[in-house]
Amino acid sequence: MGTNYYRIPTESEMQERKARLEKRIQELEMTAGNIERKFNTIPTHDSDYVWEYETPWDEFCNNTNIHLGKRSSGWKFSWNFHKNKFYNNKETLLAFIRAGRIIDEYGTELPAEEFIEMAMDWGQPDGLIADEAYLRKYERNIGNWQDYVDRDIDGLRVSSSTEFC
Repeated sequence: MGTNYYRIPTESEMQERKARLEKRIQELEMTAGNIERKFNTIPTHDSDYVWEYETPWDEFCNNTNIHLGKRSSGWKFSWNFHKNKFYNNKETLLAFIRAGRIIDEYGTELPAEEFIEMAMDWGQPDGLIADEAYLRKYERNIGNWQDYVDRDIDGLRVSSSTEFC
């Protein structure tokens, strides 16, 4: 068992999203087609702005809860790099964390610097990692164990998976 951590937007970022949402709602056309599609917009070639098949609500909520990683007893902190979607190294990860707010899976907010310090120290110096030796020894039932090896990015333990529980 462990604890998952998430980055959520700042209040000012959410206020900006709210203003865009309100504008989009005011501009909705109540056509039969729009209602039938639940207001999912379909991009057109002559459109200046493409909504990528999202409702206004989808756009408002998109990327508001981004999983950063997980701490578990006996293990080094496991970072989730989301296939480099939001950050791709330690420097961009830390900037991303500092630009938002941090909460744990129970909804408790932590100061960004406190979270960073905890995550960097968790399981140091000898916490477990899912490296080749570990997987060969304990995970014999995994057929393609190479796909599950943790990566090292700038000294961080980065999970091979983007799905955490």
